[in-house]
Amino acid sequence: MSKIRLTKNELNAQKGRLTLYERYLPALDLKKKHLQKEVIRVGSEIAAKEKELNDAMAEISPWVGLLNEEVELEEIIEIKNIITEGDNIAGVDIPKFVKADVTDVKYDLYSTPLWLDTALALIKKMLTLRTEIRVLKEQHKRLSAELLITSQRVNLFEKVKIPSSKHIIKRISIHLGDQQIAAVGWGRMAKKKIMESKR
Repeated sequence: MSKIRLTKNELNAQKGRLTLYERYLPALDLKKKHLQKEVIRVGSEIAAKEKELNDAMAEISPWVGLLNEEVELEEIIEIKNIITEGDNIAGVDIPKFVKADVTDVKYDLYSTPLWLDTALALIKKMLTLRTEIRVLKEQHKRLSAELLITSQRVNLFEKVKIPSSKHIIKRISIHLGDQQIAAVGWGRMAKKKIMESKR
């Protein structure tokens, strides 16, 4: 820690810093609470989408054996494009899922099994859900990283900067007060000596 100058200028500088810290802290704390809420919200959204995906996988599981044997899915279905929008939550740029263009390539209705249309609809749903979960996980990652940084800043202000400034202000004020008392004492002694010399 650098040596503190015990001067009026340093006292004013420390008071200015303390005012800034106390002004920024509520805004940082509000941002922290907002980010915490968003991290929890995105986490529950991920859990809901994963449950939906697991339900779809359970629904398609009876056809898995048939799909592997009779149809080459890679030739029939693919994700052409993933569309996301940019969003901003508490100063954090995040991707927001809009849709996944899952397209099925034209296939011969006569040479493929009847159940394929139902299976493809479920597979499209699963691919879309997987893509949406990936985007949500990216949101969660970015929001969590910002939450960590904001929490560290809040702790820095609450536990280090503000107490340190208050301590320094107190120390300088005591020192300046002592100097003022000493100056008054020296002044009285000088006045007394002047009065004695005039007699």
